[in-house]
Amino acid sequence: MENRSRETCSWCGRQLLVPSGAQVMIKCSVCQGITQFVRTVEVHDARRNRLNPAIGGFDFGPVSYSSSGSPGQASSHSPRPLMRPRPPLMANASVYGRKRALLCGVSYMGRKYNVKGSVNDVHLMKDFLVQKMGFPVNSILVLTEYEADSLRFPTKRNIQMAMRWLVEGCQPGDSLVFHYSGHGSRQRDDNDGDEMDGFDETLCPLDFEKEGMILDDEINATIVRPLPQGTTLHAIIDSSYSGTVLDLPFLCRMNREGNYMWEDQRVSSVYKGTSGGLAISISACDDNHTCEVTNAFARNTLIGALTYSFIQAVQNEIASAGTGLLTYGSLLCAMRHIIRQAKTATRFKAPTNLSKEPQLSSSEKFDAYSKRFVL
Repeated sequence: MENRSRETCSWCGRQLLVPSGAQVMIKCSVCQGITQFVRTVEVHDARRNRLNPAIGGFDFGPVSYSSSGSPGQASSHSPRPLMRPRPPLMANASVYGRKRALLCGVSYMGRKYNVKGSVNDVHLMKDFLVQKMGFPVNSILVLTEYEADSLRFPTKRNIQMAMRWLVEGCQPGDSLVFHYSGHGSRQRDDNDGDEMDGFDETLCPLDFEKEGMILDDEINATIVRPLPQGTTLHAIIDSSYSGTVLDLPFLCRMNREGNYMWEDQRVSSVYKGTSGGLAISISACDDNHTCEVTNAFARNTLIGALTYSFIQAVQNEIASAGTGLLTYGSLLCAMRHIIRQAKTATRFKAPTNLSKEPQLSSSEKFDAYSKRFVL
């Protein structure tokens, strides 16, 4: 029977059964990531294998090959790990507790369609979550092109893996945040016919020209549908064509006076809800409009209008009404007011069309002026 050992997936931290071999590549059944394990050149004499509590397993006594290819005398030096996986994207998500966030800022450096404010957005959001919302620093995963580790670049694969990390092991009471700042787009829905306008909304990762975009169908399947009862996900999407980019069933249509109605987005039998949890998306604009990056809010600094208005509105409303009193209706109204009141600045005009203002969608309908905003 083939010998196997338990090792850690370098992407999601799950335990893998790894067969013996000089070099093994294993695909994780949970996150689909591939981890390469390299066995040490030395072999180990089974007669020396014995339990050693100090290292949490077996004490493998290394032996060298003789010229005939059979094991020879064991050499005496410190035991080494049998397998050496590459460092993980982040440790097992379940160790980070009740609050967890994924922040993606894609600037497309060196390209004509670069976005100059996306990394600023991520830094603002991280500071806000840590300083104002009580998120532990080590519970926040940041993907930008400026990270030292290439596994933290906002490529399609890395974003896909990070989204799986975000929801892995989530439990009742957990608060999850997905913030994205970068290009968004749309493409014709040729698959399940689940779009009212006939288009899938998309996010554009760093390598989208080569690897393709991330469709709303995949985003929904990855971070919405797994949410269990009592878990809440807030997505703050600062990109164009983002109104229903999480493919949530209900879109809040609010007019300038603050009156609203829930618009049912379900046009097929494909289930787009959660597994009992609540998913809420706050996006920069409707599905058929583009959004703005501006320096109207901070002199000489480009910031996404959605990111800034969200952070400022939450801070202002909490300061005036108190923690726990802010509702989703008042939050959306305050965000829109901040954008309307922004002074005209270079490359920025206050939107005259409501569909170019922040939008709210949800996995379930609720009273927007009584349901409390809790992050």
